[in-house]
Amino acid sequence: MNNENHPDLYHISLFGITHMQQHNPLMVAWWSAVFPGFGHYLLNQYIRAALLTLSEVTINTLAHINEAMIYSFCGQFEQAKSVIEPRWAFGYLVIYLISIWDSYRSAVYQNKLYHLTKLKNVTLPRIGVFSSEIQYLERKKPIVGVLYSFFFPGLGQLYIHRFGLAFYAIFWWWVYLTLSGLHESLLTLILGDIHKSTIILNPHWLLFMPSVMGGSIYHAYITGVEHNKLYCLSQRMELTKRYGSNKLRLFP
Repeated sequence: MNNENHPDLYHISLFGITHMQQHNPLMVAWWSAVFPGFGHYLLNQYIRAALLTLSEVTINTLAHINEAMIYSFCGQFEQAKSVIEPRWAFGYLVIYLISIWDSYRSAVYQNKLYHLTKLKNVTLPRIGVFSSEIQYLERKKPIVGVLYSFFFPGLGQLYIHRFGLAFYAIFWWWVYLTLSGLHESLLTLILGDIHKSTIILNPHWLLFMPSVMGGSIYHAYITGVEHNKLYCLSQRMELTKRYGSNKLRLFP
C-alpha cells in the first residue's frame, strides 16, 4: 500500500496475490453460513478466516452440532436433544451469526473501496521476486482451478498462487479424510460390502466435507476470474503509461 488514502488494488507478497474485488455481499454472507470463515476467505481476510474455520471445527465438535443435525434430518429429535452440549452450542450460535454479519458488512465496505481504488490510474506490478519464491500475476483458466479443487481441495488454491491457504486446506482435507473414514468406506463399497462401508463412516467429520469442497471450488474459480481481470487492467495501465502520450501520425 503506497498511500493510506488510496490503497493499491492488489499486492504481491511471498504468500501470493492479495486483492480487492467487487463481491455480492449476500453471496459472501451465504458462504459464511455454509462454513464460518469462508466468506472472509473470499474477502482476502485470511487470518480472521483461518481462525474462524478453526473455531467452527473445534466448537462444532465440542457441542456435537453435526451429530444433532444428522439426528434431526432423520426425525430423531429426542436423540438430537440428548447429544447436543448446550454449554458450547450457545457460544457456537453467537459466533456463527456474527461471522455471517461481519462478512456481509465487510463485503459492502470493500465494494466501496474497490470502486475508489480503480480510479487510481497507476502502473500495477505483475511480478514479485523474493529470496525463496517468485510470485507473478498471469492469465488463469478458472475451470482448471475448479478441477484441481474437485479432485483435492487446496490444489485449486495452489493453482491461483495462494500457497498458505493451499497447504492449510490440503492439511485439513487429509484430517477430514482420515477421521471420516471416507476412503476406507469407498473401498469397502467397491468390494460390495454396503453395510460395512456405512459403519466405517464417521458422520460428524463427513458432514464438514461437502462444504469444504464446495468452498474450495468456488474460491478457486472466482479468484481465477479476478486474476484475469487484474492482469488485463495491469496490462492496460502499462500500455497507457507507455504510449498514452504519443500522438497519432497518419503521414510522416
